Amino acid sequence: MAEDNTYRCPAGERLTWRFASVEHGMTLHSYWTSACQKCPLKAKCTTGKERRIKPFGTIKAWMGATHFLAKTLGRVSTEMSLHVLAYNLKRVMKALGIVPLMKALQA
Repeated sequence: MAEDNTYRCPAGERLTWRFASVEHGMTLHSYWTSACQKCPLKAKCTTGKERRIKPFGTIKAWMGATHFLAKTLGRVSTEMSLHVLAYNLKRVMKALGIVPLMKALQA
């Protein structure tokens, strides 16, 4: 969530910003929550102690590390928003399954 610099996991928990690091010349921001230890979705979400997200590296790698197809800031912003939406839907489908997701979308 842009307003408080957090991400929301498939279980609805907020992953808060913890620190920034530089890897291969890129600044990566790391987010996680301590709620993972008691989460019923943990086994489907992560094999680690908690789910850690490094948004730029994770999404950029998932995109195939390619350039944006659009030109101009507004269009690139739209393209990135679509990538983030697709990435989040993919994660929710993996964690919850397609049928529960479809039921939630219809509600």
